[in-house]
Amino acid sequence: MKKIDIFDTTLRDGMQGLEINFTLDDKLEIARKLDEFKIDYIEGGFPLSNDLEAEFFRRIRREKLSHAKIVAFGSTRKPKGKAESDPQITALIEAETPAVVVVGKAWTAHVDLVLKTTREENLNMIRDSISVLKKEGREVIFDLEHFFDGYKADPAYAVDVLKAGKEAGADCLVLCDTNGGMLPMEVAEIVRSLPRQELARIGIHCHNDTGNAVANTLVAVAEGAVHVQGTINGWGERCGNANLCVVLPNLCLKMKLNASPAANLDRLTSLSRFVAEKANIIPDRRSPYVGEAAFTHKSGQHVDVLMKADYLMEHVPSASVGNERSIILSILGSRSTILKKLAKYGEFDKNEAVVHELANKMKTLEQEGYEYEAAEASFDLIIRKALGRYKPLFELLNYNLESHKVSTAPAKTVGKIFLRLNEQDVMGAAVRTGPVDALDAALRDALAPAFPFIAKLKITDYRVRVLNPEKASSAKVRVFVTSSDGDVEWDTVGVSENIIEASWQALVDSFEYYYDNHVLDGTEK
Repeated sequence: MKKIDIFDTTLRDGMQGLEINFTLDDKLEIARKLDEFKIDYIEGGFPLSNDLEAEFFRRIRREKLSHAKIVAFGSTRKPKGKAESDPQITALIEAETPAVVVVGKAWTAHVDLVLKTTREENLNMIRDSISVLKKEGREVIFDLEHFFDGYKADPAYAVDVLKAGKEAGADCLVLCDTNGGMLPMEVAEIVRSLPRQELARIGIHCHNDTGNAVANTLVAVAEGAVHVQGTINGWGERCGNANLCVVLPNLCLKMKLNASPAANLDRLTSLSRFVAEKANIIPDRRSPYVGEAAFTHKSGQHVDVLMKADYLMEHVPSASVGNERSIILSILGSRSTILKKLAKYGEFDKNEAVVHELANKMKTLEQEGYEYEAAEASFDLIIRKALGRYKPLFELLNYNLESHKVSTAPAKTVGKIFLRLNEQDVMGAAVRTGPVDALDAALRDALAPAFPFIAKLKITDYRVRVLNPEKASSAKVRVFVTSSDGDVEWDTVGVSENIIEASWQALVDSFEYYYDNHVLDGTEK
């Protein structure tokens, strides 16, 4: 089984993507995670581009990585110059990385219009730059920029560029679809046509401008490429690079090829989300393999089949990539979906009365505007009520909110709430800017003395959806609340023509879900 080297360029090409920014500490933490995951090469950036990149290479030298080689990125020397004194080559040497990437032009149009030099001089630039770096003891990865466009324009010259890299001692020749415009059949045909016996190891670097970066990468490997470049989550210039979170499981699980991260694929989802968190980017829920939706089932018919034989509805086990299966509650669902949700409370038959009751309840509530796809904690409370296992946290007597605005001073809302708690009446109060915040704070004030766990529950997200905007200011709204105790998160929902009342429903569900599922059952940390 041939070994495929995995080259990650999240910290270089990935940072050229829209809205992607990493601090120096972010880059170092990501590099550690990639090393733990057994990525073979980590491209750290371009040492000459800015102080952050230069400092990264200084700091990473002090890291004791267990597997990955850190790679510095640069280009060939300038026309009519000498590699020994060229700033680009000098910067690569001074980065002191065991491997370097050198980019050279493979498209005659770029030689003519960008470099504005002769085609022979471009070949000399490639030979000279690689030779100097090899004399310094570096592993040299030669990226042939715009190789596929160059091959289509002038196949003979593109092959001459490949041979120049090989003759100079490059350890790997990487074919780059820099414009991202190739289709899989073109990539396959071009890679197949190359004089492989005259070349070094072949690599592939694809951009995603036709949506084919992953497919182009896989066909290149099928045609003999043994070095794959890409980024975590597919981030990169314009539409991005080949997504390693898709490429890797396809290589290892589908094509059955040998790559170092294969043993760690069960960490793939957490790696994807870790890098997204560092970039402050919300993960793509629909991303293959690692997305929240990748193993999510909504249709009742699908769930029914899934429960009989999961491989009939899932192409790989969710655990193989560190993801989790999720069964979505929906009006499209069926009693099979309800049974799946009931499983945590025991064994039930789809013909039992409680199953019919819950299915009908769910459809009625969804027709009223409730949605439980993103609020499974609220539905769990409905299940507990149907099973007689629900214990309310309190009884509401009343709440009162008064908003005040005086001249140019900021608006304030005074919240008061009266509850019956353990057969005693208690009161809570708070002053906040907004009414929902005041209501939440007043509720916490009333509950905290009797329930200390309330202090650690935080609202991490609050979302409002208008259900019938044609009603204007009297429209019905759906409110979602995401809460966390610092270890786990859960989602709840409320619906009403009154946004305060919808928010109240979601807030109460959030507290009661935690109380019923973590405090009463003894799993609270």
